[in-house]
Amino acid sequence: MTRLKRRRSDRSGRAPLPSSGRPPVAGRDELRRFWAAIALGLSSEDAAAGANVPQAVGARWFRKAGGMPPAMFGTSARPLSGRYLSFAEREEIALLRAQGCTVQEVARQIGRAASTISRELRRNAATRSGGLEYRASTAQWHAERSARRPKQTKLVLNATLQAYVQDRLAGLVEAPSGVFVPGPSVSWKGRRHGPRRYRRWARAWSPEQIARRLPVDFPDDITMRIRHEAIYQALFVQGRGALRRELTACLRTGRVLRMPRARTRRRGKNFVSTEIMISQRPAEVADRAVPGHWEGDLILGLGSSAIGTLVERTTRFTMLLHLPRMTGHGKKARVKNGPALAGHGAEAVCHAITRTITTLPEQLRRSLTWDQGAEMAQHARLKIDAGLQVYFCDPQSPWQRATNENTNGLLRQYFPKGTDLSAHSADEIAAVAAALNTRPRKTLEWKTPAEALDELLRSANKPVATTA
Repeated sequence: MTRLKRRRSDRSGRAPLPSSGRPPVAGRDELRRFWAAIALGLSSEDAAAGANVPQAVGARWFRKAGGMPPAMFGTSARPLSGRYLSFAEREEIALLRAQGCTVQEVARQIGRAASTISRELRRNAATRSGGLEYRASTAQWHAERSARRPKQTKLVLNATLQAYVQDRLAGLVEAPSGVFVPGPSVSWKGRRHGPRRYRRWARAWSPEQIARRLPVDFPDDITMRIRHEAIYQALFVQGRGALRRELTACLRTGRVLRMPRARTRRRGKNFVSTEIMISQRPAEVADRAVPGHWEGDLILGLGSSAIGTLVERTTRFTMLLHLPRMTGHGKKARVKNGPALAGHGAEAVCHAITRTITTLPEQLRRSLTWDQGAEMAQHARLKIDAGLQVYFCDPQSPWQRATNENTNGLLRQYFPKGTDLSAHSADEIAAVAAALNTRPRKTLEWKTPAEALDELLRSANKPVATTA
């Protein structure tokens, strides 16, 4: 009877790998740096460059994880225990072994037990050639692969819970008569449908509503419990197999990836610098004691029509900007980086503000606070032409222009949402501004904004008595 010859690689103790492919392009350290950069608000491309991996690899990591960092790289994750060998130590082991050092010499130089080195050389060696060759990158890959502890999610293990969640997310809309209303036919495209496109009609309960309703519907069954975060992870993270990916279309946002919160804070425009942020605005603006400080914004209507609004903080005096559409709107194809034919581009808004606010005396043109919309890209030119210092609010912070937001709400009485604002002429817009400025305000002790502004102008022009 012949004896089978065993290969040296059999000593590794690992089961044969079923065509696992080559090791990944990056290890744990690169992944940790990548997700740390994502948590700071960087894009996947910039985070990949910071982790020294190709940009396509970073985009694939972000998409595969659904925009959610793995638990081992989360902000609350504990650091790797020192009892495990690091990649740097594995590189040193590979170099020392290439120099012909024994196991005891390697252990002595890196400060580890000889049994640890011996076990590392046997378990995590490269075995594809039939031998036991030790390479640091391959050893790190084997160590991370064997350290995985895959765990099935609750939605996979509990079919009743999974059906409950899917029905509340994607169940058909039912009329009071009991007839199901299918709504529009929307094909799944693997990405966000967009706020102004047809969306799938469903019950569309939010994950938090589902999680909070479970104890009400199943008060005695503790197996019917789940956190809303687990539902989001089942939707966003590929490979979990708990919920169908297309169910993300039933979320109110419709997005298929989670947007890191820090990234939304970095949505500022490149024309906004720290010197002109609202935090640098003079203190006299906040207490409204000194007139001449304005807040501005655009109210939008149907077909990308718009009207500009300017509100003085002290008197609540309102000035409206007529922004007619340019020639060719709706007829010519949109040209990239070309003029904004809708009428509220940066150049058109700058001219409208200059033309309107220069009708006031200089003491009433001190500053203007605006959001970070692209229509204010020419703020430097506005400062030169109108003598108006522009300050920008933080992204997604409309309460920093509370006076203007309140006035925009009043203006919607005259310019409702969903209507074409370009249909109104300059005279009609001026008439609305006059009506608003002659309306008594409680905050002005029932004076009108026009009376408050006129009183300020008369007091400013009043001569000061001097003694001989």
